[in-house]
Parts: sequence; C-alpha cells; structure tokens
Amino acid sequence: MKIKPVVAIVGRPNVGKSALFNKLSGRRIAIVEDTPGVTRDRIYADCEWLSHNFTIIDTGGIEPYNKDAIVSAMRRQAELAIESADVIIFLTDIRDGVTSADADVAAILQKSSKPVVLVCNKADSTGAPPAELYEFYNLGLGDPFAVSSIHGLGLGDMLDKVVSYFGRATDDGYDEEVIRVSVIGKPNVGKSSFINRVLGEERHIVSETAGTTRDAVDSLVTRNGKNYVFVDTAGMRKRGKIEESIEHYSVIRALTAIDRSDVCLMMIDAEAGVTEQDTKIAGYAHEQGRAIIIAVNKWDLIDKDTKTMDNYRRDIYRDFSFLSYAPSIFISSKTGKRVEEVFPLIDYVAEKHATRVTTGMLNDCINEATAMVQPPSDKGRRLKIMYATQSGVKPPTFIIFVNDMELFHFSYRRYIENRIRETFSLDGTPIRIIAREK
Repeated sequence: MKIKPVVAIVGRPNVGKSALFNKLSGRRIAIVEDTPGVTRDRIYADCEWLSHNFTIIDTGGIEPYNKDAIVSAMRRQAELAIESADVIIFLTDIRDGVTSADADVAAILQKSSKPVVLVCNKADSTGAPPAELYEFYNLGLGDPFAVSSIHGLGLGDMLDKVVSYFGRATDDGYDEEVIRVSVIGKPNVGKSSFINRVLGEERHIVSETAGTTRDAVDSLVTRNGKNYVFVDTAGMRKRGKIEESIEHYSVIRALTAIDRSDVCLMMIDAEAGVTEQDTKIAGYAHEQGRAIIIAVNKWDLIDKDTKTMDNYRRDIYRDFSFLSYAPSIFISSKTGKRVEEVFPLIDYVAEKHATRVTTGMLNDCINEATAMVQPPSDKGRRLKIMYATQSGVKPPTFIIFVNDMELFHFSYRRYIENRIRETFSLDGTPIRIIAREK
C-alpha cells in the first residue's frame, strides 16, 4: 500500500511559512501575522500536485540558541516535524539574505539526512531570478527556488522538486494481501494492552499515564493462515490538552497510520463512554474512507445485567450517528475476553471494504429503489437517475449520473446509499456516492 508522504515547512521565524502553507493547502488554515512566533503549533493539511497526494505540516520557527520557553517548545516541534517528514521545505527570506539563523537551521537539516528543498520566499517580482538568490548556495543545500507565497510565483517548480523525492519512501513494504489495522482512540483506552494481548508478549509499553505511546508502531500478526499488520497509534487528545510538543508529533503519526490502513479499530473506554474527542477521531477515519470496527474496551470493569450491552450499544450509535454501518464488539484487553473474536470481524469488514458490484446489479438496485420511493421534484421538473457504475473500492465508490444535480438532494442521496448498503450487505465500510450531471 502506498503511504501518503509528509512534507514539513521549516525555517526561522517570520519568513512566510504559514503564508506558503495556506497557499499550498488552498485555504486559510494557519494564522498569518508579521510578528515572529505567531505559529506555535504544527498544523497539517492534505495537498495534491501532479496526481501526488501528500500531507503538509506548518511549523513554528526554529531559533536554535534562543532560551525562551515558548521559542524552545516551537524549536522542538519543528525538530519533531523534521523527524516525521519524508521531504523538508526549508524556507528563507530572500530580502534578508542568508542569516546566521538560516545557517544554523541548514546545519540541523543536513544532519537529518532527509531530502531538503531550499526555497527563498518573498521574491515578489516576475522575470529573471534576483541576484540575491545566488547567496543561498552558501548553505550547501543545492539549488534554491525563488518563490512568492503571497502571489504564488515559482511554486510549480518548487513542487516538482518536492514530489520528485516521493518515490523513495512511499511503500510500507507489506503485500497487498496483508490487512492493515490501525488501533485508534484517545490516550489510555487500552490500545497497547490490546496489541500486547494479540501478540502474546509485552512489546508495547503499558502505563496508566496517558500518552505513553508516542509513535505508531507496526506489529505483524498471523491468525488462521492470514496476516495482519496492527499499528498501535498514540492517543489523540483535544488540542488544548496537548501540552508536550512531542504529542503533536504523535498525532501526525496517528493520522498517517489511519491513512495507510484498511481497517480502523476504534477503541472506546467502557467506563468513560463515547466522548467528543472519540467522535472527532472516528470522524477522521470515516472521512478517509476506512472500514471501521467499534471496540469497547475494559468491559470487565462494568457492572452488568441482561440489558447492559444492548443499552450501551444503543448509546454508542446515538453518539456515533455517522457510524451506523460499523459493527461493535465488547472486549477486555486485560482478561482477553472476546479479543480473538475481533479477527473474524476484521476479515468481514475488510472484505466489504473491497467489494465490487456489477454494473447490472447496481442499476437493478437503483431502479428498484426509485420505484419504491419517487425521486424529488421541483417546479415540475423531477430528478431522473440515468445510470450508475462503481468506480473504485476501499471504500466502495459509485458514480451516479442524473439529469439535474440540484434535484439530487442530500436526503435522497442518503436513501440511495442506504439501499445500496442493504442490497449488497456493505456493513463495516463507508460508501462514497459521486453524482454527475448527464
């Protein structure tokens, strides 16, 4: 499976990193202010260039010898971004020339052994490269690119260079037959305990201190002749509670693990129930189109009667309304209760995630659905679904051609989606419906 590369934008403060980030991401996410130190946290977004999809990280500025507590934290975050990145954009200010801080950052980047693209920002005039550009060869990082983040000048050549490095580290090394499972959830819900139970050994550190797992760690597991790769991801907390810069780095790793997984095991603490942060984590996995299983851990700590499980399951799907398709299981990583039953569920949702439906059967399903519930109409014009076909898997993606896009309302789209799901038993996986006008 291809791994989405990570590109980090680093440099000293106030060289325009956030402006470049906003330009590349296509939306204003990072705060842009002409004051050093405004960007204190790393921010990430998905980007695309020449059919290459990648994640870009904005970082706080690096000031190697500043002892200020906030500046030191920013520096540590930038260093951690460098560690997690596949390619680094080193941004400088062409108007300032090469500063001692630029030289210090360049030295840090050279030690990282990561591909570095040297970029000179604020070259706001068109035409031949300014003479000041050649001074930056002294940094020893190859050819510099003159760009203007504000006006978008020179970004194409820069991105061509960035994506040229992606082929070096974009495969996870596992066969396509291997099912990749990321174990996700808040800190301290028992993700590491679960994987230790599956492995039968204490490979992952288990502690009551939330945030013990800092990185995303792969573990190869074989059951009944099938291979699985489990990824124990660091727990993701609310942004306000992420006090250590290293936890920001963990979140990037966790999101990357979701991006390269087939199945996400969404782990819930049975005592705490579903929290707001749980819905955000599960929402990210849902938006990325991953098959999802809801695993309620620490079930051994709950006082139970004959209706406890049913009531708890009802509450789960009330809070996870967008995951009505996801199966749920109640486990105890500590005692091993139902842990082995997770594997048949993984097999099941992975199969559904890769389901292909013939065009004939798909159109029969939609014709039957439109006969049962008439499509909506407006001012005498009625929606007509002309034709449908499946365009992809993981998740199953269907293109539906209609006569008028505006008539294909959300509610009727949801109805068609539910009919497709019911007809072809697509449990455990999200479905993508793409409408096109014909």
